[in-house]
Amino acid sequence: MKTFAEIKASLPKNALLTVPGLPFKHKASGKVREIYDLGENLLIIATDRLSAFDVIMPNGIPGKGILLNQLSLHWFKRTETLMRNHLVPNHDVAVADLLKDFPELVDRSMLVKKLKSLPVEAIVRGYLSGSGWKEYQKTGKLFEYVLPNTLKESSKLPETLFTPTTKAPVGEHDMPITQEETAKLLGQDMFTQVKDASLELFAAGCQYAERSGLILADTKFEFGIDVNNVLYVIDEVLTPDSSRYWLASDYAEGRAQASFDKQYVRDYLETLDWNKKAPGPMLPPEVVQKTQEKYLEALRYLIS
Repeated sequence: MKTFAEIKASLPKNALLTVPGLPFKHKASGKVREIYDLGENLLIIATDRLSAFDVIMPNGIPGKGILLNQLSLHWFKRTETLMRNHLVPNHDVAVADLLKDFPELVDRSMLVKKLKSLPVEAIVRGYLSGSGWKEYQKTGKLFEYVLPNTLKESSKLPETLFTPTTKAPVGEHDMPITQEETAKLLGQDMFTQVKDASLELFAAGCQYAERSGLILADTKFEFGIDVNNVLYVIDEVLTPDSSRYWLASDYAEGRAQASFDKQYVRDYLETLDWNKKAPGPMLPPEVVQKTQEKYLEALRYLIS
């Protein structure tokens, strides 16, 4: 794992939106990642693309893929005693060897086991914020959970809650589903494994974030299984793209909190006359720079 200074120094001046031609079989493109099929394993490369409101912006954030990838690698290694993950053995050496002719891609790449992705997003919430706050204002509930009527925006929840969603294709929205529906979708045993792993990983993330001066308000995990139905945590873990982090010293109940993710971009987009459908608007240089600074700040807190 590189130091914060090494990662910051390695960031490119221009955003990488598309990956140059590689001698590997291209399997799929996500909002941010490009995936290549290497037979037994997959190569996942995090670009600098940025999506907001499920729309990929025409310009990205230079180095964002590196920042997110390095933070995921940090968390995968920190939590590997709690939950097996999709990284291949001797990961860093294997990636460097595979991409020896493309050194500029090494820091934004993962080499992972080929697994079957489960069709749910495993979301864990410790605080009432975002879509959860909006739902609570309308119904007094956090999706299927009835909550006390005394909570405010950004209140700490009485207990940590598991609120899964469907996994929607690019351009579509994930939808909340109940635990009962999730159990039917995954099978009761697999559902229990996913829920238990999600809560345990979230608790570990909260403890580490607290020591770093941050609050981990909520997060999203993804899981996959091998041919023997053994469960692995996959994709990314506890990054600012998949998690809501707040600065503990600035936290105050009853209002929205400043976060370390692309919320800065969302706030800017809300000021535009844009219907939140593709194509997205170009982001001005100051928004790009401020967003990069937010990602860097999160990385500094979490790995320094």
